[in-house]
Amino acid sequence: MIERHANITVQVQPNARHSQALGFEDGILRVKIAAPPVKGKANRELVRLLSQLLGVSKGSITIGRGLTGRRKVIAIAGLDRDQIIERMKRLGA
Repeated sequence: MIERHANITVQVQPNARHSQALGFEDGILRVKIAAPPVKGKANRELVRLLSQLLGVSKGSITIGRGLTGRRKVIAIAGLDRDQIIERMKRLGA
């Protein structure tokens, strides 16, 4: 059996008041994170938020590129890109 997965590009704004997904713009998911970009805190909060919003385990989300930058490529196992977009739309993002 072939496992589904998708890569999405995420633009992160750290140090926000609340963590929230703002939605897709030009194919990039815009996200505000309520954590500073220090010692991986913003990355951990991003994984936690995406896990919660998409209904997948934190272990199925990995940051493929951009560990230290604001633009990241995130790999999500168990979902394809259309499923990710549909789940975000249902949440109003």
